[in-house]
Amino acid sequence: ETFHRAVSGETQLLELPDRIGGTVGLPPVGVVDMREELRAGNQNLFSRSLQSSMAHALSRKRQVLLFLNRRGTATLVQCRHCGHVFSCPRCSVAFALHAARGRLVCHRCGRTAPVPEACPVCRSRRIRFLGIGTQRVVEEVREMFPSARVLRWDSDIPTGEKGGSTLRDLVQAREVDIIVGTQMVAKGHDFPEVTLVGVVGADVGLELPDYRASERAFQLISQASGRAGRGVHPGCVVVQTYEPDNYVIRSAATHDYRSFFEREIRYRQEAFYPPFSSVVKLLYSNSDESRCRREVERVHRIAEDRAAPAGLRITGPAPAFVRRLRGRYRWQFTVRGAQPAEALCGID
Repeated sequence: ETFHRAVSGETQLLELPDRIGGTVGLPPVGVVDMREELRAGNQNLFSRSLQSSMAHALSRKRQVLLFLNRRGTATLVQCRHCGHVFSCPRCSVAFALHAARGRLVCHRCGRTAPVPEACPVCRSRRIRFLGIGTQRVVEEVREMFPSARVLRWDSDIPTGEKGGSTLRDLVQAREVDIIVGTQMVAKGHDFPEVTLVGVVGADVGLELPDYRASERAFQLISQASGRAGRGVHPGCVVVQTYEPDNYVIRSAATHDYRSFFEREIRYRQEAFYPPFSSVVKLLYSNSDESRCRREVERVHRIAEDRAAPAGLRITGPAPAFVRRLRGRYRWQFTVRGAQPAEALCGID
């Protein structure tokens, strides 16, 4: 939206095409099709390319950053016998396994539960842990490179741990060989000795029901890639994905913001999303889902009567992306248009 205003002449565009203060340019990015890895018999979290790149960087005493925007060990706990998924009783989301804490954790409300030994539905003990998080990546790295010093950097790790030293201090003091982190480590840090960045799961968040999902995915991949080769040593990036032909992945891999923008802005215009409109989301929550839905539908009918004369478009009503949060059900609809807030003013 900001870039569109700049190229439209509404504000001034200032460009910074090259890095400042470094001796090397932006790092080359290799995209690995993880479907091909599976076909080749590699069921490891890391592609063969990333494994060899990590070994090479460590042999040269360089630092490695592995980026994955998911915390925990597994993101889904399921009974293999009946299919029951262990979910938070207050939120409509699955528990994630945090093996280091020995607990299941809800990433929405923070509620925890013990790791199950048996399914509460069928009593089967065939429990499987699916998906990956930063903690699982750390475990795999330590098994693959047992002599490497590995640091996990996400919101589960207080930044003041390790005897008062911050995580940043440990990295800059070269007391860490491999950093495994979420977006907390992908943005804004300057670690000159990091010469390899591995984006373990580039597809995370790419298909979320949010019109900005592609933009955010592009930003995260670009920001993570930008941590490589910021000092005197050249860097490289390995991006692992199951969608290598996705325009978001392709544009991020070539550091080509303009090609991403040109594709994305067409989609925004076709769907009448910002910057071609403003969006208002009307969300209602209640502990009684029937009442929640009735209230949203009532307000939706009023909004529809105002929508056509004002040139508005309405999507919904429907359950929110997280249908139940902290014990309250949530239903919503969105209104897009030039001035949706003014058209909806006074609805009660």
